[in-house]
Amino acid sequence: MTEGTAGWLPLSAGERSVAIEVLVHGPLSRTELARRLGLSAGSLTRLTKPLIESGLLVEVPEADAPGESRQGRPSQPLEVVADSGFFLGFKITEDMVYGVVTSLRSHIVARYDRPLTTHDPGEVADVLAEMTAELATGHPRLAGIGIGVGGFVQDRAVVGESPFLLWRDVPLADLVEQRTGLPVVVENDVAALVEAETWFGAGRGLERFVVLTIGAGLGYGLVLGGRRVPFAEEDRGFGRHWIVDSNGPLTPDGRRGSAVSLLTIPSIRYQIRAATGGDHTYDEILALAAAGDPMPARVVDEAARALGTLVAQISNFVMPQKILLAGEGVGLMDVAGKTVEETIREHRHPLAAPVGLETKVSDFHDWARGAAVLAIKVLVLGSAEA
Repeated sequence: MTEGTAGWLPLSAGERSVAIEVLVHGPLSRTELARRLGLSAGSLTRLTKPLIESGLLVEVPEADAPGESRQGRPSQPLEVVADSGFFLGFKITEDMVYGVVTSLRSHIVARYDRPLTTHDPGEVADVLAEMTAELATGHPRLAGIGIGVGGFVQDRAVVGESPFLLWRDVPLADLVEQRTGLPVVVENDVAALVEAETWFGAGRGLERFVVLTIGAGLGYGLVLGGRRVPFAEEDRGFGRHWIVDSNGPLTPDGRRGSAVSLLTIPSIRYQIRAATGGDHTYDEILALAAAGDPMPARVVDEAARALGTLVAQISNFVMPQKILLAGEGVGLMDVAGKTVEETIREHRHPLAAPVGLETKVSDFHDWARGAAVLAIKVLVLGSAEA
């Protein structure tokens, strides 16, 4: 289906190490690049020559590499050619597919969304293939596809379990590859978002970093030493068992007083519906709480205290340099951010360093971008190292 894919793929292990270092930290002089990678000048020249010839790297004016020494023979720094290849990212929700095209530096250059009227795996793959064909018309140098799905994903290829799509053991990567002819990487949507923020976003350059998402579900990602940490409960709803208030509400999803029961959008809507008989959207509930309506105000206050407790607990045990709060539920901070901050302080030592809490107002295109970044990381860096 697609022609003109990035001509620099595949890369050797040595070429990948050079490409990634420049991609994440560039522009870099050859001297600095060799120092970072522990390479001799000759070895670096051997590795960079094909990358320059293929159009992946380019020499840029020395002024574009701040902090570089100007002593001795001038050396033009190397930079990644961001538009030398493009990547597709898809975020699949219960009723929509959100698609983006990104450059090699993860900048979104196009968006395209489609309603999802079926959960049949083959038909969903057909939708993704049709979207790929549409997006390829304006971006012929497509190098790969990343797909983010809420649920448990195995080997970046098979959706082992997705409660939103009611899937089990769906070989999504193969289904989409067969229809598009492009390499495909599938991952849990939160994991993909964490990778994107670690490389190009709020966690760039940090050793200890946490992403916490609230929305239809609750997501958690931990980065140590600049790398995402996988764990046994990953993608399987850890928040259902994280009790933040043993006297909290009992909802259909999650144990009594769990982070999921208190914080997720479906749980908050359920509590209001059970108490009042009225069905309100999440934004309507936040607006009613802000206006002082007693029941919505109480539910939102409990959610804010749960969030503050959760952030404090994470900070106490992980000691991250920053926690990024993201997802479609972050509007809670606009209405009850003060309560969140007060609760964090209540659960922290008085002399503890302030929690570096950053809130990211995002939409599903950010999640799709995360999937594209994961494709960049796996297909350029190599799956063994990603």
